[in-house]
This record gives sequence, structure tokens and C-alpha cells, in this order.
Amino acid sequence: MSKVLANVLDALDVETFLVCESEEEGKNLGLTLMKDLGFKNVDIVFAQFIGVGVRIRARAYIHKAGDVYPWLDLDKSKAT
Repeated sequence: MSKVLANVLDALDVETFLVCESEEEGKNLGLTLMKDLGFKNVDIVFAQFIGVGVRIRARAYIHKAGDVYPWLDLDKSKAT
């Protein structure tokens, strides 16, 4: 994981317009895009078909609730 992604609290959203023939095709393209970018846990949180394609917001979950967050130094907090 890159140093910048390690500082993302929970998720990263990518919003774009994909040329396609249906909302379902657009959602599948969006999921494929996110996986091609290297994200494993992804979802489409918004999709709207508009004429020649779909406006989508895809979300990659970087950290889930309860994960050990890399920016927290738990040893420091125990010392105080």
C-alpha cells in the first residue's frame, strides 16, 4: 500500500462517466476499473444512466471499522 493510501481513513471514491449501453454495463465497467487499479474491496455507490453512458461513483474500501490503522502508534498511547 502506498504511503498516501495508508493515510486514508476509510475509503476512496472515484467518480466518472463511462460510455456504455446500460446502467448495468456501466456498473460492471466501474467495478472492473477499480479492480484494474488494484483495489480488492470495491462497490458502486451511485449510478445514473444518461443517454450514451452512466455517471458512476465507485468506492474502494481501504480500511474497515476495527482495522489496525497504520497512522496510529498504539505503543505511544500506552506510554502516556
